[in-house]
Amino acid sequence: MKIAFYGSSLLSSYWNGAATYYRGILHALAKRGYDITFYEPDAFDRQQHRDIDPPDWIRSVVYPATSAGVRDALAGAAAADVVVKANGVGVFDRELLEGVIAQARPGAPRIYWDVDAAATLDEMRNDPDHPVIAALQQLDLVFTYGGGPPVVDAYTRFGARQCTPIYNALDPATHFPVAHDPAFACDLGFLANRLPDREARVEEFFLKPASLLPDASFMIGGNGWADKDMPPNVRAIGHTGTALHNAFNCTPRAVLNVARDSMAEVGFSPATRVFEAAGAGACLITDAWEGIEMFLKPGVEVLVARDGADVADILAGLSPQQAASIGEAALRRVLADHTYELRAAEVDAALHEACARLRDRVE
Repeated sequence: MKIAFYGSSLLSSYWNGAATYYRGILHALAKRGYDITFYEPDAFDRQQHRDIDPPDWIRSVVYPATSAGVRDALAGAAAADVVVKANGVGVFDRELLEGVIAQARPGAPRIYWDVDAAATLDEMRNDPDHPVIAALQQLDLVFTYGGGPPVVDAYTRFGARQCTPIYNALDPATHFPVAHDPAFACDLGFLANRLPDREARVEEFFLKPASLLPDASFMIGGNGWADKDMPPNVRAIGHTGTALHNAFNCTPRAVLNVARDSMAEVGFSPATRVFEAAGAGACLITDAWEGIEMFLKPGVEVLVARDGADVADILAGLSPQQAASIGEAALRRVLADHTYELRAAEVDAALHEACARLRDRVE
């Protein structure tokens, strides 16, 4: 089965947190026999900051971020058995969504894959002319990065025929325990790009604990933090490519996950970082959000903090032995229950059901 997938970037994680999610899901689908072409625009300097070369399990097409480039890329949709438009491409999103629907051949499921569903739904509530609202009448299936029942219910109310969360997971071939790297030595590491809808929570869950624990060492990786006012015990290391993530996760005594505002509010939305850190055997501290127990057991496989004071208290009482035990338990759990191979089986089942519905509709 051929899939034409239009997303932000498979090749670069530069200002593109969805990269490892795309790689994990699509690689697992390729292993199941899917023939996939990933279309991404040459935009936002991502091609100058590639993490990987085009892999041999997928056809990678990088097109100019122009109207002509989009038009040429969309021509590939007509030859596919399944067409997918992911949200957040960043350029020509409306044109890509409308083009995927228009170009898909009869009988090919048309799918919207929302990797930021909580934010998208907020936009839709505030804009009755949002392009996704109109497109839902012609889309056969919505996949989401997460969100659980609240997101499914919201998309259904907007008119989605079917909405299925496909959660983040672990690709054990890319994220795994490695030797400690002195370059990433610290008590608490945090990796995330600076975004407006995360910054206040980063101040609470990361910078506040750093102020409360002046003798502890903190490290922050990701784009956008260079001009942020931080306590003197915080070291900002800038963009950290995916090739460095295992060492970044393995080396600190603990690593932190901080959800974006919308994802924390909705819940059921574990970031890729949760599974990547667990896959590296890291001791993970996460901000509290509804549904965490679906993925990792609090107090055993993950440590949960309600606010910055909680993070400081957890870190102050966390021994290296306790941290190692939690990281080992998390690794066992994600390998058993949360791999992209398992997520791909869910996608495969949903795609076959969508194809069957379309055949029944024609007949």
